[in-house]
Amino acid sequence: MLFIKDVDLTPNPQALKFILNKALTTRASRFFAEKEEAENDPLASKIFGIKGVSSVFYKKDFLTVEKQPSASWLGIQEELINLIETFDEKIIPPENEFEISRAQEEVSEIPEKITAILDSEVRPLLEGDGGGLEIISFEDNVLKIKYQGACKSCPIAIIGTLKVIEQLLQRKFNPEIKVVAE
Repeated sequence: MLFIKDVDLTPNPQALKFILNKALTTRASRFFAEKEEAENDPLASKIFGIKGVSSVFYKKDFLTVEKQPSASWLGIQEELINLIETFDEKIIPPENEFEISRAQEEVSEIPEKITAILDSEVRPLLEGDGGGLEIISFEDNVLKIKYQGACKSCPIAIIGTLKVIEQLLQRKFNPEIKVVAE
């Protein structure tokens, strides 16, 4: 059974991070920006059944839920906690070959040093705030990323964090690199 060890506020007022007692995944993160994307994921699809939920992100032992701006946490949070604490985590599909091959493909297309910098210095900070990032592409010295979880619509991530990532990669990888968010 799952239970919630803690609930953290995130820099995004529309998102809450739920720290769980068990890991939901081993390596891959799962992000669902819309209800239709979650059809094959029993946890995310049930969470989208709660009125006012706009996205679901989970990785390892945390789950981030983003609400619609017009919705209130008062109604969502109680229903969400009940759902999580009665949910059988054994029915979450294991990471499949597609997820693992996609993660490996992402790494193979990107210079190893960029991936190492993101994995060691950026992703842990984003995960601490209930978010993550996916690398979309790297072409002509432009790294395209997509924010996940609490970072997806957070004004801090969209403006400030993006610039910090770019400056970090300019300092540690290539002064000419540009980072853009999708």
